[in-house]
Amino acid sequence: MRAPHQDARLVLLVAVGGALGTAARYGVSGVVAPAASGFPTATLLENVIGSLLLGVLAETLVRRGAESPRGRLLRLGLGTGALGGFTTFSSLAIELERLLAAGAAGVAGLYAAASLALGLGAAVAGIRLGARLARPRAGGPAGAGS
Repeated sequence: MRAPHQDARLVLLVAVGGALGTAARYGVSGVVAPAASGFPTATLLENVIGSLLLGVLAETLVRRGAESPRGRLLRLGLGTGALGGFTTFSSLAIELERLLAAGAAGVAGLYAAASLALGLGAAVAGIRLGARLARPRAGGPAGAGS
């Protein structure tokens, strides 16, 4: 079996997922206006939603056991690709730098703290939700329908 980065089909899957995730992030950024203080609301929202969804995806896949070919496609296409394109550490870093350069240290501190706390909280909530979704249903074996 070839490593994922050597399989052109998997690389294409990640690229397509990334393009879709980036397009979704662009859409959110176009709808959610920054606060008057310059607080980057859209990026915070994108990263928190992405953290939640990555938590759900990761926990759901882990609870299925050993990675299957379908699980690999989901992990790479949705996780690395779409959610990797939707979330954005680089925008967070640039926005923090711009806030600090503009002398808005308080807003920058609040943004950094909110990003960390809300992102971590969303990831934990996603993991819990993924665990709940992956529980075996009454009358069926664990992982049925995988």
